[in-house]
Amino acid sequence: MKGNLPGQGQRNLFRPILKEIVNPEHELVILSHQINWQEFEDGFNPLYSNTGQPGVPIRSMVGILLLKRIYNLGDETVMAQCVQNPYFQYFCGESEFQWKPPCDPSDMVHFRKRIGKEGAEKIFGVSVNTRKEEIKTRDLLVDTTAQEKNITYPTDAKLLVKVIAACNKIAKQERIKQRQSYKRTVKKLLLAQRFTHHPKRKKQKGLRCESCGLLLAG
Repeated sequence: MKGNLPGQGQRNLFRPILKEIVNPEHELVILSHQINWQEFEDGFNPLYSNTGQPGVPIRSMVGILLLKRIYNLGDETVMAQCVQNPYFQYFCGESEFQWKPPCDPSDMVHFRKRIGKEGAEKIFGVSVNTRKEEIKTRDLLVDTTAQEKNITYPTDAKLLVKVIAACNKIAKQERIKQRQSYKRTVKKLLLAQRFTHHPKRKKQKGLRCESCGLLLAG
């Protein structure tokens, strides 16, 4: 069941409301007024049941995911910031300052599964629009640390075989008489290096070519 938030302008007789504490010129306050939160409410409301215990309000979950992307925070880190930062709470739709996090970090995982790929792309689009001016004026850096790369290590046996084959080809074209072509040595090394990643051969760090002295990767 979908949860609801009280109005941010609704006053409390005993506690001050966030609207009277936060700076109206703060970037998060301005941004919270520019985002069409009702669009998220209408889009995600059919995903909730009409019975059961009320869940975390959609405004809170969407706000947390936006803050997570804007400030590049983790699930647990953004929850800690929500408890400490009144502007985070105001952005997520809270009317009064809360002393506890709005939800457990695992609830964010459930919410992302609930809204699916289309909902996540919708939230991501809003987060991109918040930085569209910076994207236009600055260079975009892409981190490819975890991306698979087509790189052959210098100690890779196949690279050594390729170098030897190229050298033999050049020597043949230039009619250079070689003392040794290393054909038998290469064949011997390739056979010895076969199955080097087998658990029984983990202790074998590498193979060294007796002819050229190069250390081949195991």
